Amino acid sequence: MKTDPSAQNFSSQIEAVGYCRTPYKQKFGIPRQPGLVNIKGLIELAPQVNNLDAVRGIEQYSHLWLLFCFHENLEQGWKNTVRPPRLGGNEKLGVFATRSTFRPNGIGQSVVKLHKVIQKNGKVCLEISGMDLLDGTPIIDIKPYIPFSDSIESATGGIAQDAPQLIDVQFSSLAKTQIDAHSSKLNNSDLIQLITDVLAQDPRPAYKKAKADPKLYQVALYDIDIFWTVTEQQINVIEIKPTSVGQN
Repeated sequence: MKTDPSAQNFSSQIEAVGYCRTPYKQKFGIPRQPGLVNIKGLIELAPQVNNLDAVRGIEQYSHLWLLFCFHENLEQGWKNTVRPPRLGGNEKLGVFATRSTFRPNGIGQSVVKLHKVIQKNGKVCLEISGMDLLDGTPIIDIKPYIPFSDSIESATGGIAQDAPQLIDVQFSSLAKTQIDAHSSKLNNSDLIQLITDVLAQDPRPAYKKAKADPKLYQVALYDIDIFWTVTEQQINVIEIKPTSVGQN
């Protein structure tokens, strides 16, 4: 196969400029798009750009574009076609016609809300919200969101024109008691809201949508595991335990 002459001087060496710190400790349960769950996180700048000069003026923007790496998917490779959850996992589209996490270069993008620049433990950090990123995700670039050019009113969204339909979330008395007793980074009402917002997206595989399900599911947020089941059009949070994710 001949090499495209225009690619001869192309270098594929890319370094992370930061790392995202989020409550999402596992891929299961992460919102499928940014902006669906309003929870705060941080971008910690990497050592080579850990300088306030690198973000000088960034607070004049309300939102940022993050380019990041799907670092936990790289070894699994990619295919020309994927089965989007929007289509129930039954139909195929080209990888470039979707936002599949399995891509030739493993690069994703998300728009997030910027709250402020802070310094924490000697690191320059951006406090953000609305991210859909796994804790520890490498950020490879940060760009301002420009409303007049980045927001296109006449744009069409294909299979993703409308926001996903939410499912009702209820908590057992045991789960409520455990939340009250749990020492978390959030207060009780915010923790309940976070769990509700995450589970209302129904993280299950697409083919299980709108179906009762006897299986006991688990999602890890911050330092807790949330256990839940589904009956008809309702998610039932059964109990809350200290997390086992990432522990030996």
